[in-house]
Amino acid sequence: MDIDAIHKALANPLRREILEWLKEPEQHFPEQELPHLHGVCAGQIDGRCGMSQSTVSAHLSVLQKAGLVTTKRVGQWVFFKRDEAMIQAFRDSIGNL
Repeated sequence: MDIDAIHKALANPLRREILEWLKEPEQHFPEQELPHLHGVCAGQIDGRCGMSQSTVSAHLSVLQKAGLVTTKRVGQWVFFKRDEAMIQAFRDSIGNL
């Protein structure tokens, strides 16, 4: 676990918001056609953020590199899902400070 990368990822309010949305994808992305068990399609996240695709992609990349989200490719689409085990491990580690 790269604690510094996680802190960097969480320092940005949009990235924290994306993680919050991914916590309850059915509520925040009800229009997604494929089941949420794969995660949320990057295009759905782009649309909700209201920013350019490249900006949102950069934010998602930071979250992925920190280990806070996982990706799954389904056809031409990439789906993002919270890595709950990593998030809990991070929470546990900061509880020991």
